[in-house]
Amino acid sequence: MNIYVGNLSWQMTDEDLRTLFEQYGSVTSAKIVKDKVSGRSKGFGFVEMPEDTEAQNALSSLYDSEVLGRKIIVNEAQPKPQNGGGGFKKRSFGGGGNSGGGYKKGGFNRGGNGGGYNRDY
Repeated sequence: MNIYVGNLSWQMTDEDLRTLFEQYGSVTSAKIVKDKVSGRSKGFGFVEMPEDTEAQNALSSLYDSEVLGRKIIVNEAQPKPQNGGGGFKKRSFGGGGNSGGGYKKGGFNRGGNGGGYNRDY
């Protein structure tokens, strides 16, 4: 069973997560998700336990518990949707009918004295 573990302390390591769940049975893997750029924990991770009964015991035992000063969230992980859903859809925010591109309507560089910034310094 794959288990989602959320609201983790920023200081928690993969090994800490593994140790926490090994109290309830064998652990195939324990991984905290990290930001690709900074390498910092995103505050959640996944634990894989091969025996469902051990995993269920871990879920019920760790439910509503506090680890390193934070109340963790434990749930059975749901598989990712095959269509890549759950995130933002890529959309074009292109020129809206202005085939010349750019910002030709409105903006700061209007001619005349019709508003804008006061340039009298």
